[in-house]
Amino acid sequence: MALVFPEKEKFALSTLGWQVVYRILAGSADFAVERFYADDKTSPPVSADSGRELSAFPLICFSLNFEGDFVTVLSLLKRANIPLDAAQRQDWPLVMAGGPIAFLNPFPLFPALDFVFVGEAEYGFASLAHAIKDHWIDRSSRHKALASLARRPGILSHLHTDRVVRRVFVRDSDRLLPVPAASCFVSSHSEFRDMLLLEINRGCPYGCRFCAAGNIYRPPRQSRLGDLKSIVRQTSPCKVGLVGTALTDWPDLFPFLQWLHERNIKFSLGSLRADGATRDFLTFLRKTGTRSLTFALEGASQRLRQSMNKNLNEDALLEAVALASELQFNTLKLYLIVGWPGETEDDFDELDGFLDRIQQARKTGQGKKSKGIDLIQVSASCLVPKPWTPLQWAAMDSEAGLKAKMKRLKAIIKSKRGMRFSGENPRQARIQGLLARGDEGLFELLCLVEERGGWKEGLRAWGKDVAWHVDRTRDPDEIFPWDRLDIGVDKAYLWKEWQRFHQGMQTAPCPASGCERCGRCGLDVKILGGG
Repeated sequence: MALVFPEKEKFALSTLGWQVVYRILAGSADFAVERFYADDKTSPPVSADSGRELSAFPLICFSLNFEGDFVTVLSLLKRANIPLDAAQRQDWPLVMAGGPIAFLNPFPLFPALDFVFVGEAEYGFASLAHAIKDHWIDRSSRHKALASLARRPGILSHLHTDRVVRRVFVRDSDRLLPVPAASCFVSSHSEFRDMLLLEINRGCPYGCRFCAAGNIYRPPRQSRLGDLKSIVRQTSPCKVGLVGTALTDWPDLFPFLQWLHERNIKFSLGSLRADGATRDFLTFLRKTGTRSLTFALEGASQRLRQSMNKNLNEDALLEAVALASELQFNTLKLYLIVGWPGETEDDFDELDGFLDRIQQARKTGQGKKSKGIDLIQVSASCLVPKPWTPLQWAAMDSEAGLKAKMKRLKAIIKSKRGMRFSGENPRQARIQGLLARGDEGLFELLCLVEERGGWKEGLRAWGKDVAWHVDRTRDPDEIFPWDRLDIGVDKAYLWKEWQRFHQGMQTAPCPASGCERCGRCGLDVKILGGG
């Protein structure tokens, strides 16, 4: 089997989902799995393990993590002399895809794929691979193999276009992950150099209305502390990267980090919630070598944050900034998103004032010491409405509108000493927005982009209306391409949350015991109970 990551090797080695699939397959004597990357964009793709060409493998499995992977997949297939349109292939190999985009919205790329695995690899992927192996050994025809595979759970196929495919996922009645995901490869070539990545949790209980991961990975599940320690003991890494959301909500976080420190193992954390940044915790982080802290503001104003269901306590954040300055962290990173429905100049005026309060908290924490926080890095991305979120009905902001907002942010931050700004390219965000909610009709565009060598040239040759996909607010009863998938969250619930966005009303986080508010946990009960 060819396991293809359609990006550079360093990103593959930093992606847990792809490595989970590799571990599942490489751990079985029944499979020979080889890795492919997209480091070389001109030569025929060859295995990183044996040098064999991609077309020599009976099964080609792509890991789709971002919409930007779509064109790279087509480029790899073309350079391997495999027809881009699955309908034109007469024989093996079979071409499939999995990964987060596979159960968000794979449809712009779907014509190039024989089938899609919709779900989490730990549940059902090994048996799928065995079934494909059996068809290959039995010399089954391509059609016979695909017809058989189409009947399996979690398989999106061209043969059953009227079938809704339910996501398969790892189930545990105690809301725990049976086995945490962890790096297969700890490498100096990784984006996270020489670091063992460990999955602390999967999913998030807070329900931010822009966040696809918060919905597609429901219900939220946590790793067992003992399982994580066991993985660390087996691998003896120099450094551990904790992967998850709302890490400070995990009750075992502090004990686990202390356990790592006792063994002289360094660690790295992502974004923290301000309400979890206690004095004891931040003091420990600083003493053990952490030099930067990251907090996500998301919206420019409290009004926007309330609409998006981002429960940020401004006073708690200011206290965390003062404490970070007192403890002499080097860098404070703040993340923002621009382009929200209903966003106005007043929101940016409020941000301007709040950043002044952050500056004051920074000075207060520093006190009479010669040094506090050296740099506050403010990074802004553009809102891309995603499938399976309440914002799937929203229009995306225009390129001109996004550029103007980035310009305003840059001016605000430039005026503040010790702050630096970086912003996402609005044009690239708009392309992502086009693909994120696109349908199979965009396959023609993807082929043109691959053929012409760029998005500008491809869009010009395509000549169709981009605005229909990106700029319009969707109707309440619109049928989406991804309605053919069932991730377990009710569309009616998402619509209700979209209305609450407009009303500025917040929704409580998922309770630890579960509920049936969104439909996901009710589905769990039915599945686990055999109903």
